Amino acid sequence: MEFLQDFGLFLAKAITIVGAIIIVITAIAGVAMRGQRKGGSAKGDLIVENLNETYEDTEDLMMSHMLDKKAYKNWAKNQDGDKKQKSKDGKSDSSESEEEKKRVFVLSFDGDVHAHDNDQLMETIDAALLVARPGDEFFCELESPGGLVHAYGLASSQLRRIRDAGYTLTVGIDKVAASGGYMMACVADKIVAAPFSVIGSIGVVAQMPNFNRILKKHDVDVELHTAGEYKRTLTLFGENTDAARAKFKEELEETHQLFKQFVTRNRPVVDIDQVATGEHWYGEQALGLNLVDEISTSRDYLMKEVKTKDVYRLSYEVKVPMIEKLGLAAAKTMSICLGKLGIRGM
Repeated sequence: MEFLQDFGLFLAKAITIVGAIIIVITAIAGVAMRGQRKGGSAKGDLIVENLNETYEDTEDLMMSHMLDKKAYKNWAKNQDGDKKQKSKDGKSDSSESEEEKKRVFVLSFDGDVHAHDNDQLMETIDAALLVARPGDEFFCELESPGGLVHAYGLASSQLRRIRDAGYTLTVGIDKVAASGGYMMACVADKIVAAPFSVIGSIGVVAQMPNFNRILKKHDVDVELHTAGEYKRTLTLFGENTDAARAKFKEELEETHQLFKQFVTRNRPVVDIDQVATGEHWYGEQALGLNLVDEISTSRDYLMKEVKTKDVYRLSYEVKVPMIEKLGLAAAKTMSICLGKLGIRGM
């Protein structure tokens, strides 16, 4: 028993020390990042990859290994001949033929609780809209289980900019687009999803622990002063009342109602009363509920597109110093913990 007590005390101390270190690193990283942004040096690099060329290089590599030297030489010669003929035909038709070839801009969003990929998404959309021509399309590879309401509201607005600018937007879901993730997806003209991707979860959830009884047991008082009747409803340390719980529940219902209206406005083919239960479905099931339009992986979809269009993958990378990487990792870990503790989200 004495050993268990000592071990428990050691474990508590260790957790406290690690938590303190994480907080310090996060604070340092936050200050550094804010300083960089104010100084205008937090800009990153826009990376553009031509997927047509990438797939051609991959095909060439495979053929070089699969064919003997003579056969590969003939194959490569034929490929070069085809390229020259296409180039010649393009020039003979008109100087505008190449300009009229449709393009697809591929974006990506890998969401967490705070939708930290928002900035990367915004930068790539900005870049693509600067050069997009009538008839060009956008494809967003989307993965997210959802998170904070305001963060995913902004992410949805970023995608909405594409449609508002008059371009077709397709969203591809390979793993999950649930809750706030589906809030983003439903903005698209078309949604393609892998057969077992997780779709839906059109609902709002919030939970939080309350330590008031523990504090009372140890004669610890908590004072909470507010101006405004509903400035604070439920709390972690104060005593929660039935009125506060009712108001909190009312706010959740209001947010859910806004979520339902948003989905209905952007995807009217959905029977919102049937799907807005907070449940999730797999891709094949979601197709039957009109939550998605086609069963396909993002890779399959893009491999078809490169046959007739120029496809460009855009990404935006910010060079982050090691101390900031540690801080961001710590912040992400804490955000996950906070999410599990019940910070309100979608």
